[in-house]
Amino acid sequence: MGKIIVENIKIYSNHGCLGEEALIGSDYLVDLEIDADLSKSAQTDDLADTVDYVHLNKIVTEEVLVRAKLLETVAERILVRIGQEIPMVTYAKVKLSKINPPIGGNVEKVSIILEKEY
Repeated sequence: MGKIIVENIKIYSNHGCLGEEALIGSDYLVDLEIDADLSKSAQTDDLADTVDYVHLNKIVTEEVLVRAKLLETVAERILVRIGQEIPMVTYAKVKLSKINPPIGGNVEKVSIILEKEY
């Protein structure tokens, strides 16, 4: 087994329960960790034998751009798509952070983490 970690994918989107969040938007950061058997790709040096980071980034970007009220909803959509589109993944963890959330204080970011085994 092995891990692939993609960190700090930065995307601008419009999530949140407040109407102003839909209009103004915010920056989001996504960290993704996946487990898969990487032994074959380590031997073959062939992209077809591993999990392509480009595919992971595409899934994350597409799902973060679809508006939702809750970060949990977005993270779950990311996990579902990874399981559907990349069958060699056995586990995934996504951390989704909203930068500078409008919560009435000096808060750098709020984050949620969801995990899924496949």
